[in-house]
Amino acid sequence: MSFLNSTALDELARRLAASVPESLRTVGRDLEGNFKAVLQAQLSKLDLVNRQEFDVQAALLVRTQEKLATLDKRLQELEEKK
Repeated sequence: MSFLNSTALDELARRLAASVPESLRTVGRDLEGNFKAVLQAQLSKLDLVNRQEFDVQAALLVRTQEKLATLDKRLQELEEKK
């Protein structure tokens, strides 16, 4: 999973386990593992990309918009010559 690394998931699972009432913390380790498994399963279902992939696509979009603006300007110039 590229969205969250294992360390981030571990930390999130620990925080969730710590938020459980004291009377239920006797199952803390199992609860923490279950939280991590549920988080991993749910996050893997999401259609997410990592930052690098996002930046590549954003740059591609900027270049495409620039080309489109150039072509639009050229088309206007050609239409004016008619």
